[in-house]
Amino acid sequence: MKRRHSLPVTVGNLTIGGNAPISVQTMSTVTPADEERAVSDVRRLASYGAEIVRFAVPDMAAAKGLKAVTAASPVPIVADIHFDYRLALEAVNSGVHALRINPGNIGADENVVKVVEKVRPRQIPIRIGINAGSLPEDLLKANGSHPTAEAMVEGALRHIRILERLDYRNMVISLKASDVPLMIEAYTALAEKVPYALHLGVTEAGLVREGSIKSAIGIGHLLYNGIGDTIRVSLTGDPAEEVAAGQTILTSLGLRTFGPTLISCPTCGRTQVDLIGLAQEVQEVLSGITAPIKVAVMGCVVNGPGEAREADFGIAGGKGMGIVFSHGKVLKSVPEDQLVPALLEEIHKSITKES
Repeated sequence: MKRRHSLPVTVGNLTIGGNAPISVQTMSTVTPADEERAVSDVRRLASYGAEIVRFAVPDMAAAKGLKAVTAASPVPIVADIHFDYRLALEAVNSGVHALRINPGNIGADENVVKVVEKVRPRQIPIRIGINAGSLPEDLLKANGSHPTAEAMVEGALRHIRILERLDYRNMVISLKASDVPLMIEAYTALAEKVPYALHLGVTEAGLVREGSIKSAIGIGHLLYNGIGDTIRVSLTGDPAEEVAAGQTILTSLGLRTFGPTLISCPTCGRTQVDLIGLAQEVQEVLSGITAPIKVAVMGCVVNGPGEAREADFGIAGGKGMGIVFSHGKVLKSVPEDQLVPALLEEIHKSITKES
């Protein structure tokens, strides 16, 4: 897949856009005003693989609290600001690496100038975020009182033009909607109009299961077509689930690898082993491995190795017995209760040999 070229921006020690790897973001549910909990949360999310963490900044206490968070965080921090430009100024004083703020929503032109001049020395990126649910009234009226891709794109362009007039182009743009086709249409249209990096997401996607599926469809479609530079899977749940879902989307498209990938077949009437339990056990033991390998768990000894021949390692269960295989070749037969330890042994042997 050919990726759209975008203007790169630097967020802390990370690059978004250009040829940089597509990064995975999430948003903490803790206010930075509670400094100790916020620091603990950002470290926790980073340990799960979050590469950028955003914090809501509803008041000055939160803006000031970001100083402790940015100082202790192992990953870049984004301050999410609505309406009050003074919170943006204080967040920059606190050392944040990016702002999520819409310049057209912070009052007089002089307020926008103050924010831009504050971020300019450090070239701190500004993310412009358009949400289908909060478009200006005039854009809604002009488009039949309903959010449309055209209205979302125009809403983004209004904010973009403000920053361009001030000769500030360190921008990342998002056009989020809970409606997946609308989100896809809006991002696709904007990608043809501006050169800036795009932050992909389906907003208000829902609980973990439904939200992950909706996000995979919307984000995955755009990424497959070369659109997108950083992603967030927005879920009603633990932000760590957002990170896992985002990593899975990128891995499934072959854009990034984050340790082992588990392949497992659906169970059927031929299965004579607890395939679900077996797959869950394998997934758990793989959590301690960082090598980017493919591991298969198959329920049929007859067809398993052939169907999973692309896997680096795999197991297939039978009636009380099973096999361990690699790239379709059977390595050994073992009792069913020894399948997972035997698999792990072969994986570790391979990793040790390669290192």
